[in-house]
Amino acid sequence: MSYIEEYLLHDILLLLLTYAYVMITILIPVQLKKRDKISKFAARKTVHLLAGLSVLSTPFFVWPYWAVIIAGSLTVLVFFSSKESKIKQLKDLYESIGEEEEEKVGYLQGPFHYCISILILVTIFVVFAPHQLYFPIAGILIMIIADTLASVIGKRFGRNHLKLRWTSRRTLEGSLTMFIVSFLLALGSFYYFGMCIPLTQIHLDWDKIFIYSLVTGILATFIELLSPSTWDDLTVPLGTTAIIFLLTLI
Repeated sequence: MSYIEEYLLHDILLLLLTYAYVMITILIPVQLKKRDKISKFAARKTVHLLAGLSVLSTPFFVWPYWAVIIAGSLTVLVFFSSKESKIKQLKDLYESIGEEEEEKVGYLQGPFHYCISILILVTIFVVFAPHQLYFPIAGILIMIIADTLASVIGKRFGRNHLKLRWTSRRTLEGSLTMFIVSFLLALGSFYYFGMCIPLTQIHLDWDKIFIYSLVTGILATFIELLSPSTWDDLTVPLGTTAIIFLLTLI
């Protein structure tokens, strides 16, 4: 078998595994919600938390444009998931994780923004900076995990409310969670992809890893604090990734 055939087989297997993983992380919460085993909030947060982790496969593709194809196809799927959809599975998805605010637009606005953010970041870095994928991965992980945990902690344990006119209420506890988790996620992304697999990514030393992670955590927290709740899946990953990447060019 030639190198080209080996690389193609590797990518196809990784592609299929990634699609299978995403489908499982969507179908299981939807089925649990349909059976009233979990709440709509829990189903939505589970999909939000797990599905996007598929982005971790991006640096392992020999031809990274496969990651763009995955992100693009999932964006289309989410966009057509609506209460008016003729496809039962897409309608079930909307009914299982849709929020009241999304009734006006008729589709899964939050998850669509989530997918758009991943698509934009993966596409830009695959095309222009394929050896620095730790930047978009850090931004996406923050959107997926830090924002989810901040929301859960804020709702369950938030006591000190931060009232802002331009956004829904935030809590001090939620914002602190956002900062700590964002810092740790960025640290993990920069360390693993910037230090552990330097063959495919530009190497980062510990000083850069710590500084990038600290700045990323601060940026993500402030952007999330200032963003309307229905738009933070766009503003947090795109804003955080763009600013920290541009700062590294100075």
